[in-house]
Amino acid sequence: MIAKKLLRDLPFVADVDWMIRSKNQTRRDHYNLNHLQKSLPSAVEVTKKYLRKNDNAKKVLFFSTLHYWIEQSAYLGLVLAGLGHDVTLLTLPYSEWHKEKDKFTQRQRVLHTKDALSSLSPLIKHASMLDLKPVSVLPSVLQADIEEISLWDAQYTLMREEVNMQDPSDKDLYDLRIKRNTFAAQAIYEYLQTNKPDVVLIPNGLILEMGIVFRMARHLNIDAVTYEFNDQREQIWLAQNSSIMQQDTDYLVNERCNLPVTDEMFERVADLENARRGARVWGKSKRLWQYVSSQGADETRKALNLDSRPVVMLAANVLGDSLTLGRDIFASSMTEWITKTVQYFAKRNDVQLVIRVHPGEKLVPQAKSMGTVVKEALPELPSHIHVIGALDSINTYDLIEIADVGLAYTTTVGLETAMNGRPVISCGQTHYRGRGFTLDPNSWDEYYSTLEKVLSDIPAHRLNEKQIEFAWNYAYRFFFEYPQPFPWRLMNFWDDLEVWSLERVFSDEGMSQFKDTFDFLVGEKFTWK
Repeated sequence: MIAKKLLRDLPFVADVDWMIRSKNQTRRDHYNLNHLQKSLPSAVEVTKKYLRKNDNAKKVLFFSTLHYWIEQSAYLGLVLAGLGHDVTLLTLPYSEWHKEKDKFTQRQRVLHTKDALSSLSPLIKHASMLDLKPVSVLPSVLQADIEEISLWDAQYTLMREEVNMQDPSDKDLYDLRIKRNTFAAQAIYEYLQTNKPDVVLIPNGLILEMGIVFRMARHLNIDAVTYEFNDQREQIWLAQNSSIMQQDTDYLVNERCNLPVTDEMFERVADLENARRGARVWGKSKRLWQYVSSQGADETRKALNLDSRPVVMLAANVLGDSLTLGRDIFASSMTEWITKTVQYFAKRNDVQLVIRVHPGEKLVPQAKSMGTVVKEALPELPSHIHVIGALDSINTYDLIEIADVGLAYTTTVGLETAMNGRPVISCGQTHYRGRGFTLDPNSWDEYYSTLEKVLSDIPAHRLNEKQIEFAWNYAYRFFFEYPQPFPWRLMNFWDDLEVWSLERVFSDEGMSQFKDTFDFLVGEKFTWK
């Protein structure tokens, strides 16, 4: 076994083995692009039929890692090339971001990726990050970026905020992410300076090497566009020069929220809210935001044994979700915020605290539950504090109805609570914070002071008609204008491709729906139909 391992690590052994034996074998590796490889030749021929000259063509560097992102990126790259852009697809053929793979396996993944994407030439150039020559030294300011992203990577992988550097498994994971992110930073830093793209296109742009590439591009003052997907099919979230996971909606507020909300727009938001309240899927989504339909305020009060004292609802997020990473303001983590909040309310039996554990915890049972955080903070739960678990038969929208005050970190429940006129204290850097319909403390002192003021006179802090109207206006823009039309979501990509074939996307029908989005993805300024 030792001799075999030593042999596998010798230079060119993986290349020779690939050419002689492995290339034509059925792949049993989790990293598998066989489906993509079979489909690309015909996709390239379709693209050639629709090639167009573009006087505003961009030199696009498209970074992608993990096999499922690479599959989708190859097709999106073809669309951008068909629209006349100069596209280079830079891939990082990892499958396990949290595990070290031997050099032989990793080299064979590089070769497999090159074979799978070879038919893209000459429409798209392809390079592997693992073949790049990294610089030996980075500017010292970038080391902090590497450390921050590596910590987020560990939190994302462990699905908890505490990364214990005294725990060997936690420390090994963090060290692996430091090693990989350092290599990625050194490699992309050199590549960007040498090749000087007009724009870098990156999925996610917050964690793993995707976050590293985004940070390096911005450090070099190169435009970067990031994207992700919500629960709706045929939609995409995208951001220019910020990570989409930070959900910076300033441009949306500045350009759209000064416009009035029509009756039709109001009804569309109400229809979405009613679907969530009724535990129904909505639009082109298969996601249930609640697992039990509304039972009504009175039934919910009875079920929780609530009395006439004011009700404060704390709405939690799912730990480890990349939408929560890097969102801390005055608390060092959401765990710390919840811990100190429940300890504060343990002494306030003049009010009732209801903690809504996010129903999404059901989908990630490996994540540390917010219910566990509460139990660790208060082993003996006072009778005026209630914890609603992810699987409990309580509807969040019933809680919004009975709440007198809302507390939120980054969940949209905070926005929806404000839409109902309740005062909401926003405690994490969420997209709706600072829009005029939430209370926004910036320190622990401000937080406790805000709690005292609100709880001493709740009616005085209820939202006025203008604030409620603006909250609904913002909700419409966020739910229906922030997402852009796009043919293929990451999940179920191949199913979406059957609905929106490449030929259909290039057709007049497809271009009328998606052309603006493709322009935004290469950095063109947002416009509104």
